[in-house]
Amino acid sequence: MKIGILGGTFDPIHFGHIRPALAVLAQLNLDKIWLMPNHIPPHKTGTHTTTQQRMEMVELVAQQYPQLALCDIEAQRSTPSYSAETLAQLAKQYPQHTFVFIMGTDSFVNLDKWYQWQSLFDHCHIAVCERQGWQLSADSIMAKELKQRQILAEQLQHQHNGGIIIANVDKQPYSSTWVREKLAKNQSITQAVPADVIDYIKLHHLYQSA
Repeated sequence: MKIGILGGTFDPIHFGHIRPALAVLAQLNLDKIWLMPNHIPPHKTGTHTTTQQRMEMVELVAQQYPQLALCDIEAQRSTPSYSAETLAQLAKQYPQHTFVFIMGTDSFVNLDKWYQWQSLFDHCHIAVCERQGWQLSADSIMAKELKQRQILAEQLQHQHNGGIIIANVDKQPYSSTWVREKLAKNQSITQAVPADVIDYIKLHHLYQSA
């Protein structure tokens, strides 16, 4: 199977995560996308909800969209989540799968600053979702990687790892910060968040201002 991996804090999960994931799945002809909440994000100071709550919100989305599934591999860790270690673990655990690690251009341009970033290509392909306002400078390390490694979606059938694929996704106006700010002001988020997740947020009184 060809499995897309989309990681994040998902605090909370919203259509800015879901719609690009579904677009990448369709464009690259993937079998499934695993949504992977992290427990201790290495680049953020913390989360606004518990790991269990974030996983439960992702699971609600996975129940609504059969193309998506919860992957709890990082959430079960007691240490910061480094993508290189996670993908190595997944590749070892599921050698029959071809993994495609999904990220935005904003992450890709800085990928060379990630922990053991080059080892990612030993375990997966990378799909880069183009984002407005972010561009690779021609002489950057990642521009050179892209030139050497870029492949087309159909090549996923024959190549197990090491490629970079550019995916075109519609820009989404939503972020988790935007959702939290709306909730703190008691404003509607129905256009940004699935109804089941909104019900969960209300039930557990999440993201409310003091």
